[in-house]
Amino acid sequence: MDPTAKPGAPAAPRNEAEYLDDLRRRWQAAWPPGAPREPQYPLGRLPLSEMLRHWARIRPQQTAVHFYGHVTSYAELDAHSDRCAALLGSHGIGPGDRVAVLLPNCPQFHAVFFGILKLGAIYVPVSPLSQRAELLHALRDSTPCALVALDQLLPLVADAREELGAADPLRKLFVTSYADVAPASPTLPLPPMVQAPRLVPEPQDRAIDLLPAMAACNAPAPQSVPDIDAPAALNYTGGTTGLPKGCIHTQGDMVDMAAAFGAVALPIADDSVMLGFFPEFWIAGENLCLIFPVFFGIPLVLLARWDAQTFLAAVQHYKVTNASMLVDSAVEVMEHPRVGDYDLHSLRHVGVSSFVKKLNLDYRSRWHALTGSTIAETAWGMTETQTCNTFTYGMQDDDMDLRAQPVFVGLPVPGTEFKVCDFATGELLPLGTEGELCVRTPTLLKGYWNKPEATHESLRDGWFHTGDIGLIDTDGYLHYLGRRKEMLKVNGMSVFPAEIETMLGQHPAILGSAVVGRADEDRGQVPVAFVMLKPEAVAPSTKPR
Repeated sequence: MDPTAKPGAPAAPRNEAEYLDDLRRRWQAAWPPGAPREPQYPLGRLPLSEMLRHWARIRPQQTAVHFYGHVTSYAELDAHSDRCAALLGSHGIGPGDRVAVLLPNCPQFHAVFFGILKLGAIYVPVSPLSQRAELLHALRDSTPCALVALDQLLPLVADAREELGAADPLRKLFVTSYADVAPASPTLPLPPMVQAPRLVPEPQDRAIDLLPAMAACNAPAPQSVPDIDAPAALNYTGGTTGLPKGCIHTQGDMVDMAAAFGAVALPIADDSVMLGFFPEFWIAGENLCLIFPVFFGIPLVLLARWDAQTFLAAVQHYKVTNASMLVDSAVEVMEHPRVGDYDLHSLRHVGVSSFVKKLNLDYRSRWHALTGSTIAETAWGMTETQTCNTFTYGMQDDDMDLRAQPVFVGLPVPGTEFKVCDFATGELLPLGTEGELCVRTPTLLKGYWNKPEATHESLRDGWFHTGDIGLIDTDGYLHYLGRRKEMLKVNGMSVFPAEIETMLGQHPAILGSAVVGRADEDRGQVPVAFVMLKPEAVAPSTKPR
């Protein structure tokens, strides 16, 4: 589908109301048959923490988290998060206080996340891969009164706190360990990180051992229902334009995202089992591992990290039905030397994201032959929008979504709208024209933490100006072209690295590619591709005679 090829392309829109009315008609005409047109709330629009309480009452023995053989039921997760909320509350932490979480994927993450939500405090995820400067920025910017950290990360925490000195905002430090949850008889291969021995805190750390403290806490758990529209999380952006900024999100954002995306892109049944390995501190990992399972009341198979053979074993052992991964990961699975030893036919829905490798017809065909399921691009989204703002599920007939490539990201989820504007003037642009992608959605951040100027610059009249380049074609489908700063100007023409990378990915000898710009005196810029060939495509070296 070439959005510029259709005759009679729309003229410049006269006003926003007419523009959006026209777009809504196009979106409705393109809507996949049978897909709901409104967000779906199985339990009503409740705080996510109350959904956990519901499943604990209705399905107490249902597994909430499988972790290499360590099992947490919904009743246990509800009780553990109650204990966590009570413990935090007993140390003077309450609604509106920030609690930083410096943890990798582990069952304790779930208890802490829901404990913070139940308390009405604000969850601040911090990457466990952080270096000193990154942790310092997170602590200085969000000023949390408490931090929950993995024992192996205590030296990093101590170093950062020493640098902060009198400006250290932390009143309490809680610590937990993989050793507390590493199963004696694992059901899946344990990665080395999960087998790490317990690190005993130094006395000067004044760290409180989380799980024993939760068990010993006699304070009552909070019983009031948190305000669904109060700040509940500070999710930090990747910092592509300066230091990372904290996006203020609510529990309402979390459940509205799940209700909209789940309605059109997550087929869930009573026997559904979700697998997640994305880092839970990351917004995509938060959605996949923390929000979706509890929203639907289904089990999660949680992996500490990506490993292709562990994925294969987990799908077979737990009869996984739903997963999300990178295209690179899917290719690694398909090309794994032991893939034939595992049965992957329980998989019904796998969403993928194209980064280094791009989803193409060959990958889709091979995946279907292996699993019987069809892989499709997951969504377009941003940390600022709780992600998952578009969907492509149901657009795979005749591989329409892939033939519309490059950069096809589908339709907006129910309740979300897009427009494309001129970067300089903000004027609406005709369909099929490249410009700034702007989004309006119920899951939009409520502002950047302590950044009123950045908030004012990005949030205008209810629209978020993404800084991304996109277009909406004459059928209403969205196409994502990349960040504005990534766009190249070649002989005055706009060239997008993502488009070139997608085309290179079609070549049977190319494993992956990355395209960057190089200054050129005559043409302004020229694209330069760094290409990795498949092993079988590399000619064997010859010895000099």
